[in-house]
Amino acid sequence: MSRLLFTIFLSLGILFSIASATAADKKKADRFFEMRTYITHPGKLDDLNKRFREHTNRIFQKHGMDLIAYWTPTEEGKEDTLVYVLAYKSKAARDKAWAAFKKDPEWQKAFRASRSAGPIVKKVVSRFLTPTDYSPIK
Repeated sequence: MSRLLFTIFLSLGILFSIASATAADKKKADRFFEMRTYITHPGKLDDLNKRFREHTNRIFQKHGMDLIAYWTPTEEGKEDTLVYVLAYKSKAARDKAWAAFKKDPEWQKAFRASRSAGPIVKKVVSRFLTPTDYSPIK
C-alpha cells in the first residue's frame, strides 16, 4: 500500500511540476519588453549608475517593473552609454508603471539630488519588444 501511495504522490508531484512550469512559461510568454538606451553627458555615466544602483531599480520594482538586464557597451565612443531592458505584463501595464514612477516622490527627490551638479542624461532611446516564438526569454 505504501508503495502505491508513494507512486501516486510522485505522479501528482510530477504533474504539479509540469503544470507549474507551463503556467510559468505562459506568464513569461505574456511579457512585454522595453529596451532603453541612455546616453549621458560626458563623464556622467558613473553618476547614472549610482542613481540606478541606489534608487531607480528599487523604485522601478515598487511600480511593478521587472528588471531584466543592464549593459554598458564596450566599443570605443560608447563610454557614456547605458542599455537596459525592463519587462511588463503588457504595454498598458508599462504605461501605468511609468506614470506612477514619474510621480513617485521618492523618485523625484532622487532625480533632483542626482542632478545637483548638472544634468546626467543627454538622450534616451526607447524600443518596445516582444519575444519571438523561438526566443529563450519570453
